[in-house]
Amino acid sequence: MDTHGFNEDMYERVQAARQQHDDAAADRYTDALPQREEAERLAEQGVSLPDTEPQLQARAEHLISGGALPMETVMSLVSQEGPGRRLLERIIGASKDLQAVNFLSRGSRAAATVGRISVSDNGRILPLGTGFLVSPDLLMTNHHVLPDADMAAQVVVEFAAETGIDNAPAQPVLYRLVADFGPITDAGLDFSLVRVAAGADGRPPGSQFGWNRLIEAQGKLVVGESVNIVGHPSGRLKEIAIRRNELRVQLDDFLQYDTDTEPGNSGSPVFNDQWEVVALHHAGVPRKDAQGRELRRDGTLVQPGDPDDLVDWAANEGARVSRIVASLRASLAGTAREQVLGDLSLLPATAPTTVPATEALRAGAAAAAPLRRGLRGRTGAFAGRNNLLFLHGRGQEKADPEGMRRSWTAGLNRGLTLAGLPTVDPVDVWLPFYGNRTAGTSGREALLGDESTLGYASAAPPVDPTARVLYEQLVREAAVKAGMPEELLTAQEGFGLPGGASGVLRRSLAWLAARTDLDALFVSAVLGDVARYLDNRETRQAVLDAVLESVPDSGGLTIVAHSLGTVVAMDLLTQLDTAVDVRLLVTAGSPLGLDTVYERLLAPKLRRPERVGRWDNVWSPADPVTIGCPLRPRWGTDIHESVVTNPREQAHDIDEYLAHPDVAGAVVRGLRP
Repeated sequence: MDTHGFNEDMYERVQAARQQHDDAAADRYTDALPQREEAERLAEQGVSLPDTEPQLQARAEHLISGGALPMETVMSLVSQEGPGRRLLERIIGASKDLQAVNFLSRGSRAAATVGRISVSDNGRILPLGTGFLVSPDLLMTNHHVLPDADMAAQVVVEFAAETGIDNAPAQPVLYRLVADFGPITDAGLDFSLVRVAAGADGRPPGSQFGWNRLIEAQGKLVVGESVNIVGHPSGRLKEIAIRRNELRVQLDDFLQYDTDTEPGNSGSPVFNDQWEVVALHHAGVPRKDAQGRELRRDGTLVQPGDPDDLVDWAANEGARVSRIVASLRASLAGTAREQVLGDLSLLPATAPTTVPATEALRAGAAAAAPLRRGLRGRTGAFAGRNNLLFLHGRGQEKADPEGMRRSWTAGLNRGLTLAGLPTVDPVDVWLPFYGNRTAGTSGREALLGDESTLGYASAAPPVDPTARVLYEQLVREAAVKAGMPEELLTAQEGFGLPGGASGVLRRSLAWLAARTDLDALFVSAVLGDVARYLDNRETRQAVLDAVLESVPDSGGLTIVAHSLGTVVAMDLLTQLDTAVDVRLLVTAGSPLGLDTVYERLLAPKLRRPERVGRWDNVWSPADPVTIGCPLRPRWGTDIHESVVTNPREQAHDIDEYLAHPDVAGAVVRGLRP
């Protein structure tokens, strides 16, 4: 191989750079002593995951939303434990204690993406480190391994440099790097991103070995959880560290963990137990004496020329993936290299401008006399220019609007009290009431049923044929998302349900009820009203008119929407006056994750609505209406989502959602001037 003038000096430069990062990691290790001591204190008290509660909340949400835990397991834990740290620890612990058998196959798949980076000098192979694929042809490693284009021009990347199932070495597959790409680097975070040239077959390496998606979201790991590292320590064939490896400290830019790694692991991916990349390994932390001198394992001082396996490594360190992604976004956005973000699936979702409602939906609205049945908030509340708007869900036909406003506010105030924040006066809240709006003048059924009987009165499928079809689509989709087996969907025997529901519909409702511990008729009632709203344009416009007649036409607005109200909120955003500044949208117990709902909104194909400053979505695993949650897969990643543990029998209640301190605190943030 032509080494393009590679010499020993360049190799020594790599080693010197690695030593600098080891020293910097050691300094951070010393500075983080109070955090480690606090974690050890909590561990001695029996706390299995000694991290902060917000970190535990994010981790539990990530595990649930990513499908890492069977919903049956989550539901069992929710029923055994009330809200709080103990439940979060149990949810995370359930993913840690026992692994599904696919842990091995998924680990094997992840390991295949890892390659050895080496150079050749006069026939000698000099391993520099490890790298791993993050797209079909993009490879990530350390800056100190590949600091510039000159170094990148010298190397080869060997995939499958490992032993096979019979312990015989496999035949590595060699790739060169694209010469004119040049590394995209960040010396502080110690990463380099390079492009790998196609192989002899003309295909990128990822087509054969796969690649890892970089995940920017928080919640991939907490202190006390295990990490798994795949790499080429000291240039050897590929090895994996999966025993007694635990995260000890989370710093702003780095993670520090206990593992058995060696210098050849520089550039290795650090995985969690779901085989998601959480960090880029880059340095060891050598143990030092009081004078700052490195120590051997036997307690004596490290001497020049000592091999690394004599050094007493106190810990290891990797750059956090979330910080690497942030660096890439900042450095590449708006440049000629922005396409790299697309290759990494990191381009932000584009939100179109607000799409106006169709003329057909607006027809008759101008002629409608203002009924002004909504409850108006007090002018001048919340710093004079901010307003709090509640949008209620189904089943309020016989409800007392003033009582609803007090009930919602009481739930919010319970959460604010737990969060140590000032409470809200009900008279400051806007609550448009549309529980008695009907489907126009055609004599068809009222939109909303009587919630005093849990919606049983309107549990039958919608009368209108098109609404009935839509309703059945909603029920089936929700059941599929809740894990209903295909054979139950395709079976033909009938069971009978009020309104002549089919056997498939009955089984779908029963499946949802079993997964959430709520009555099938209640689930039917909620989804039936969603179908009625989406299917009938007169009904939809009547509801929107009721809201528009009684909301502010200017100023800042925080919208808190529940259940069917979250669907109304999405349509409302297309009709609000442009002078209204929607600072925050909070959706709770929402069906917006169902494709059947999404595709029938007034402004379909939206990602996160452009006119909304921030969107917080909160959902409960026990709530059947949130089966389509989390919303990010459908609506894009720019949503702040949280999982809460409502009591099973009140899983869908808005006051339970608002009573969570984090939810209530988010609402108050939207009202601040």
